[in-house]
Amino acid sequence: MNRMQQLRKEKQISMKEAARLLNIPYTTYVGYEKGDREPNSEMLIKIASFFSVSVDYLISKSDDRAKHSKRFVPVLGSVPAGIPIEAIQDVLDYEEISAELARSGEFIALRIKGDSMEPKFSEGDVVIIRRQEQVENGEIAIVMVNGNDATVKKFYKTDAGVTLIGTNPSFTPLTFTPEQVETLPVRVIGKVVELRAKF
Repeated sequence: MNRMQQLRKEKQISMKEAARLLNIPYTTYVGYEKGDREPNSEMLIKIASFFSVSVDYLISKSDDRAKHSKRFVPVLGSVPAGIPIEAIQDVLDYEEISAELARSGEFIALRIKGDSMEPKFSEGDVVIIRRQEQVENGEIAIVMVNGNDATVKKFYKTDAGVTLIGTNPSFTPLTFTPEQVETLPVRVIGKVVELRAKF
């Protein structure tokens, strides 16, 4: 696992910090990096996702970090405000995305809670999100409001403020004045680019 050391140094973090962010014991991480221990397949996916490389690159089966290789993004149950995505430990699963998509930005996945976006998105579905702070009006975005869990809504911004609209007509749109946008705050985390419906 020599590439783990290389990738960690590129990220400019210590082994102790890497172990903390991956939510594994320090001695376990040291064993992985030195090659004394072998991570299982689930842990390989987690480590590859953490370093934003393919599993094949991580285990030295490929010299190409992403191209023609599988990429995995973490599925999160919630996205607390102020915590870097790579530090979130509430990882429920991993979703595979194409190498082409992976090259277009930084991605996470979020499991849908509630039914405000029915019938398009149902509870338990997973959405793939490109991390970005701005979206166009009418696009479906992941928005953080007042430090609570992220919400999935159609996003609209005008001089009068921000409006978040669900596709379920039984839910009232959420509206925020420009002052509320700043003070709550209301901020875009990313844009929904794919839906992974669960049956």
